[in-house]
Amino acid sequence: MAPSARNVIVMEMSGLRHTRAGLAIIRHPLLCDVVLGLFLAGAALAALRIGPHGEQPRAPGAAEVIAIGVAFLGVSARRVRTRPALIVVVLTWIALVAVDNERQPVLTVAAIVLLFTFASRNDRRTVWGTSCCIGIAVYLAGVAWGGGGWWAPENLGTLAWIGMATAVGDAARSRRAYVAEVEERARRAEQSRDEEARRRVVEERVRIARELHDVVAHHIAVIKVQATGAKHILAHRPEQVAPALDHISRSSDAALKEIASVVGLLRGTDGIEAPATEPTRGLARLSGLLDDLAAAGLRVDHHQHGEPRELPALVDLAAYRIAQEALTNAQKYGDGTARLAVSYAAGGVRLEITNRVRPGVAPAGSGYGIVGMRERAASTGGALTAGQGDDGRFTVLADLPAADLERVPS
Repeated sequence: MAPSARNVIVMEMSGLRHTRAGLAIIRHPLLCDVVLGLFLAGAALAALRIGPHGEQPRAPGAAEVIAIGVAFLGVSARRVRTRPALIVVVLTWIALVAVDNERQPVLTVAAIVLLFTFASRNDRRTVWGTSCCIGIAVYLAGVAWGGGGWWAPENLGTLAWIGMATAVGDAARSRRAYVAEVEERARRAEQSRDEEARRRVVEERVRIARELHDVVAHHIAVIKVQATGAKHILAHRPEQVAPALDHISRSSDAALKEIASVVGLLRGTDGIEAPATEPTRGLARLSGLLDDLAAAGLRVDHHQHGEPRELPALVDLAAYRIAQEALTNAQKYGDGTARLAVSYAAGGVRLEITNRVRPGVAPAGSGYGIVGMRERAASTGGALTAGQGDDGRFTVLADLPAADLERVPS
């Protein structure tokens, strides 16, 4: 069944439960059963007082009083003592048939009500086994003491009513179980949607933090180096201050553009993407990054192995950001030199960035840079290691897989 149909069924069942009669039954089930028992007893007494068709009215005898009393008690206790009440009603029916050779309709109705309740509250095997035992006992008692023989309509009719009550009760149980399962699935689906929404919020926060860190950290580091250098040379070589300030201006402008690009992408919703303010960063723009670092005083020994290939967008961006972060750290904590090796292979691309760490310089950063590089590598299905060796060199090694790579068009 389609989910929409299931939702309609759940709404219909919920609507029935919220009606005035449904709320009364839910709040006072025992009182409702007592009222039902009184109604059944009153109907039986009225039938005796009015008299069947063609017969004179009569006062209830001992058998009728017993039958009405047992029927009232059985129906009143149908929710709290279903099985004992059913057994007592059936045994009373059989006993009265055996003693008076007469069936008591009020006990037949009570037995049908109790069978329906029993079938709606127990498993199918137990229900039909009990129903068959009751049907056989009642049928044999009717044949033996009620008269009419094996094919008498009264005996066959009693069997039919017993089977119908059992079937309707079993159907009600199945429907109730189905509605409960649909409601549980709807609850689990709603819970899963809430958990998925919370997970997406967390992932989006991490992504925003990583993007802003990668965008801002490099340019701020370059600006800091240039501003510090301009401060030192201002008194002795003022003619060199202007180029440093120009470079600070360019780095600031680039940082603002990249921040605007990230914010624009984050604000793009409902399938509408904000226009990009610059081309997507990738290894194709690695030369611009090296020029910026060179202007900031970092000499990078760049080596490329293998033929340049077109990388998937996610891998290309991750490779650029990893190189950017690793070289920015080399500029902060190194001796002014670094080595970058980019190796293209059929299965992906490898980046290796090494630099010497200045003696006595301990990284004072937040540590998010290395974490961000590892996350970027993991997002592509790759891996990244970073650490300082015994020779004093800090090495960042990233392996990024990229299947079905194609050659960059010349």
